[in-house]
Amino acid sequence: MSILPPSRGKIVFGLGIAYLLVQFLYVSYYNETRRFDNLITTTTQEYFTSTNPVPITHLNLSGIQTMFYNNVQTKETKDKNLLTLCPQTPPDLNGTVRLLVPAQETLEEVAQQLSWLRVLEGGQQMPLDCQARYKIAIIVPYRNRLDNLCTFLLNIHPFLTKQQLDYTIFIVEQFDDGLFNRAMLMNVGFTEALKLHDFDCFFFHDVDLIPENDRNIYSCPDQPRHMSVAIDKFHYRLPYLDIFGGVIGMNRTHFQMVNGFSNIFWGWGGEDDDMALRVKAHNLNITRYHPSVARYHMLPHAKQIANPKRYEKLYSGRKRFKTDGLNNLEYQVKALKQLPLFTYLLVDLTSTRS
Repeated sequence: MSILPPSRGKIVFGLGIAYLLVQFLYVSYYNETRRFDNLITTTTQEYFTSTNPVPITHLNLSGIQTMFYNNVQTKETKDKNLLTLCPQTPPDLNGTVRLLVPAQETLEEVAQQLSWLRVLEGGQQMPLDCQARYKIAIIVPYRNRLDNLCTFLLNIHPFLTKQQLDYTIFIVEQFDDGLFNRAMLMNVGFTEALKLHDFDCFFFHDVDLIPENDRNIYSCPDQPRHMSVAIDKFHYRLPYLDIFGGVIGMNRTHFQMVNGFSNIFWGWGGEDDDMALRVKAHNLNITRYHPSVARYHMLPHAKQIANPKRYEKLYSGRKRFKTDGLNNLEYQVKALKQLPLFTYLLVDLTSTRS
């Protein structure tokens, strides 16, 4: 058995160590590069002009537009000057709501199922035997959720009618197939709604949330109100204390005071928290009904990819409150139709995409 001289042994040992070090650096560099490449790819894909795996299908309104002339009831209300104000708390509220399911997921079918209601042009409803205390707009940002929309309309009309409100439902659909901008659609809904009626307050409403308690009254709030306090998907608990999303109500003055929603939140997440910060920055308070009243069922829907830049935009939000919102809103209305169950807005937001 031969033994290497001490000097040669040190050289061989040093070469071995050097070889292992080079291998380690190569593997580490290769894996880190791949990991970084993956991050770049994910981010780039999320900000492509088209972000949807399937083509966007806009609402097909041909059938329901035909029904407008055949099935909308034309019963006239009494002279408003002769009516007394509706009570602050509507009668016959029992604290429960039965979830209604469309026989078929088409707007025509929902209109047929709601034919017993007196719904006016554009999805407006008002009480017949008293004068509503509030004139409210329900603003619903929309894209590719026909099943949710059908269930929403079938349930929300009877719910709001029972509360003796003068309300109109607005469905605001994004025209392009780029990243969804929920907040900007709600700004558009607010702006366009005021061109049609002099609304007192606005409820910004996700299409997948159905109220479960008829005592959850959509009355004009003195302070911004978070409506969807207890959602079944979250075990009827607030996910976090400052949440201000899902369904919120604000009067016209307060919404204009905070300059509406931010327009820069493309993709899922962040816009609700930004609005909460705007409310607090203007010394307003977020109010809530008791969780036993403000209960909602969330309809099933595909999970959306979160916007990775939402926290960055939240942190810089205070600098933009006065310049980012209603006062810099840009869009193009591609269609505006007053239908039996709702007023429909199709809007193009692409001119403002960053």
